[in-house]
Amino acid sequence: MMTDAPLLISVPGATLRDALGPTPDGVDVVVWNLETPAPAPHIDIVVPPYMGQARHLPALAGVTTRLIQSQSIGYDDVAGALPPGHVFANAATVHETSTAELTLALVLASQRGIPDFVRAASQGRWAPARHASLADRRVLLVGFGGVGRAIEERLVSFEADVTRVASRARLDRAGRIHGIDELPQLLPDAEIVIIGVPLTESTTRLVDAGFLAALPDGALVVNIARGKVADTDAIVAEAASGRLRFALDVTDPEPLPDGHPLFALPNVLISPHVGGASTAMMPRMARLLRQQIERMLHGEEPLNVVLRS
Repeated sequence: MMTDAPLLISVPGATLRDALGPTPDGVDVVVWNLETPAPAPHIDIVVPPYMGQARHLPALAGVTTRLIQSQSIGYDDVAGALPPGHVFANAATVHETSTAELTLALVLASQRGIPDFVRAASQGRWAPARHASLADRRVLLVGFGGVGRAIEERLVSFEADVTRVASRARLDRAGRIHGIDELPQLLPDAEIVIIGVPLTESTTRLVDAGFLAALPDGALVVNIARGKVADTDAIVAEAASGRLRFALDVTDPEPLPDGHPLFALPNVLISPHVGGASTAMMPRMARLLRQQIERMLHGEEPLNVVLRS
């Protein structure tokens, strides 16, 4: 049933406000970055800043809300920062495509030797070389949520042989999804491993020395999850030996400090946590926020709720 009560929506900046465009009658939009006093004691939907989300959430103490709409998919740092009495939704549907694009870019660049070609060109050298394809490679996709499914769709288009791993084993239309407990049997056969699991107590340091030691020589490990899913010291050791290759959009610590050894290794490709940072983000974020507003106006439950504090 549609409600006649006016809604107050806060967004962290003018960019999202402008992307949101005109709102229905009875909906007011204010800019609040959670770094100043709240514009009202009650705000129906609060959108926190994209970066440093957990740092800003304590500002909601003393403010009543109906929904906190994150701009991120991940929410591993939220439970400890969100004051009591709030409903928190993540940004599923916003970042999957962009993150999958970057994942494929990292895989293709690493497989086809693009960093080597760029380094040679910067030195004014013509340096042809034959590199491994993505086609026909055995790819182990660890983590099969929305991002994982988007990555799989693109890998299939490149004719890769994809094995999927999730928290538990199950079947879907494409066949078997393996449980994460099966990794010891799956890792020795993997030529490319893509890590896309959420950060939880059970996945922290999942990619440790034992995980990496189980991979065959020359395997490529791609992390687009969270930096703490992997053991940085173990990555440095394998990369420095030259046995494995890495493409990392996330690291621990993050950002990597200047001069960190990973920066100097030619078999390590690093992007600065930009999986969702593309021009697709803001229009899709605005679309999700419009959906949440419409659902609230009609008395419907919000989408993507992942926490209630």
